[in-house]
Amino acid sequence: MNKLDLIKEIAKHLTTEKDARIAVGKTFEIIVEALRGNQKVVISNFGTFKVKERLPRQMRNPKTNQRVMVGTRRSIRFKPSKKLTIGM
Repeated sequence: MNKLDLIKEIAKHLTTEKDARIAVGKTFEIIVEALRGNQKVVISNFGTFKVKERLPRQMRNPKTNQRVMVGTRRSIRFKPSKKLTIGM
């Protein structure tokens, strides 16, 4: 399922697809802004998004085999809720 599929599913419950597009877009925008502000985003029965800071470390350039120092990075981690299962 992609963003357009999500919009179409939500449009079934709202008056128009335009309203669904606005709702989905605003939801993602709010989540992104919260993560940029280093806030944890918890969606009940779905999961938690949080920003993790990765420490600087030494890596190897695979093309030249030279060691390079990579600085601090921020990445997003998602931890699914225990209720989020896909019953296989």
